[in-house]
Amino acid sequence: MSSADHQLAVGADGTPTVAGTLFIDGSWVRSTGSRAVLNPADGSRICDVDEATDDHVKAAVAAARTAFDEGVWSSAPPSERSAVLHRVADLLQADRALIARIETLDTGKTLRESEIDVDDVTAVFRYYAALALGEPGRLVDAGDPAVVSRVVHEPVGVCALIGPWNYPLLQISWKIAPALAAGCTAVLKPSEVTPLTTIVLVGLLHEAGVPAGVVNLVLGSGAVAGAGLVSSEDVDLVSFTGGLETGRAIMRSAADTVKKVALELGGKNPNIVFADADLEAALDTALTAVFLHAGQVCSAGTRLILQDSIHDEFVAAFVKRAGRIRIGPGLDPDSEMPPLVSAQHLAKVENHVRVGLAEGARLLTGGSRLAENQSGYYYRPTVFVDCSGDMRIVQEETFGPIVTVERFTTEEEAVRLGNDTRYGLAGGVWTSDRARAHRVAGRLRHGTVWINEFGPYLPQAEWGGFKLSGTGRELGPSGLAEYQEAKHVYENTAPAAQHWFSGDAKRIP
Repeated sequence: MSSADHQLAVGADGTPTVAGTLFIDGSWVRSTGSRAVLNPADGSRICDVDEATDDHVKAAVAAARTAFDEGVWSSAPPSERSAVLHRVADLLQADRALIARIETLDTGKTLRESEIDVDDVTAVFRYYAALALGEPGRLVDAGDPAVVSRVVHEPVGVCALIGPWNYPLLQISWKIAPALAAGCTAVLKPSEVTPLTTIVLVGLLHEAGVPAGVVNLVLGSGAVAGAGLVSSEDVDLVSFTGGLETGRAIMRSAADTVKKVALELGGKNPNIVFADADLEAALDTALTAVFLHAGQVCSAGTRLILQDSIHDEFVAAFVKRAGRIRIGPGLDPDSEMPPLVSAQHLAKVENHVRVGLAEGARLLTGGSRLAENQSGYYYRPTVFVDCSGDMRIVQEETFGPIVTVERFTTEEEAVRLGNDTRYGLAGGVWTSDRARAHRVAGRLRHGTVWINEFGPYLPQAEWGGFKLSGTGRELGPSGLAEYQEAKHVYENTAPAAQHWFSGDAKRIP
């Protein structure tokens, strides 16, 4: 524990330090049911957390609804909301090391990456703390000096915020920070696989001064906790990050109550390298793009698309360096690539490899578990060549340390391959020709395109995808707008009767 004079809801060993791990209307709540949280590094049990029932979900929504309708948070001055978000950022930094450790225990990722995550989350809260001060709206010229016409932005209402298991702290911050900045209330539901840092964050939000009922937390499966939130008539917006099929189900369910939906559903992201690129930088970044967090990244550069003239040399160097990646527990400072998140996910990755082999892709390295450490969910960096767009291994999101290699000759072909996916989240292009780089970036149908880089994001810049990668945007001003409704206020400062209808309308009896 740091010297900060506060107590986290989860301790250094991952064990909850509160009476219950559900948070409803300002209090920690227990449940009769529980779920074990496992450490991906060795499969051991970290702790048990409470599982919400349908009644818990209804109570959490009711608390958020009441808090919103009574204006507990939405009517607070923007400066007050901003100050609370800044305090959350301060608290995150006060226990940065401990929160990062908990994230590593829960997700398996390397401690170095978890520490970066905490810093990134801090930056997101500070960005939306500033944006919360916002603009008072805009005046519209009505063409009549007696009319004052304004467009203002108001909070959308009660928000269900459903996070993924790969970046639980980071992704939930992309949702709750703008929601609070806008004046909304919320019910958070992290993945049942990695809930621990969301429990921590909810505790910090409460400590920072978020009033009771404004932020609530339910834990459990999508079938119970998630479905109950999405179907509730008292929820005005659902923001979900996760798999495509779950996103489709959420969209269908949300249609019944015509609520707003924001979805980030992953990607199959091309990383295009032209022969005139800085090949050492492109090679080094391509390794990080696909093997960071064992490929469990929605924007991972899992499709490496190489120009013919450099293909063989680039692949040989890539395979050699992939084989040198040090695989191990996230808490081991020597580890460069961590385990996969669970036994179930490991089995899915293994099945993707079997499919790739059956389709005729050629395996150059990897394709197996890390035999010397079978107690955790470790899988070797895996490289397939001789790949084509008609293969499932090229089209389906593997969400593991698997890269497929394709080749091209012309710029036109590179663009065609880069867009040959039903997803459209992110992509990269490597070339020393700036004109070409911007031509290709302009034609790629992806929500983020990196030039001579792959992976960075900024809190100030929108994040989201085209096509099946989802709807809506997170981060940037648009990330705040997702949690707002635009309202037109039209004021006539000199009202007078119009006498539109015939008859004696000059006097009202």
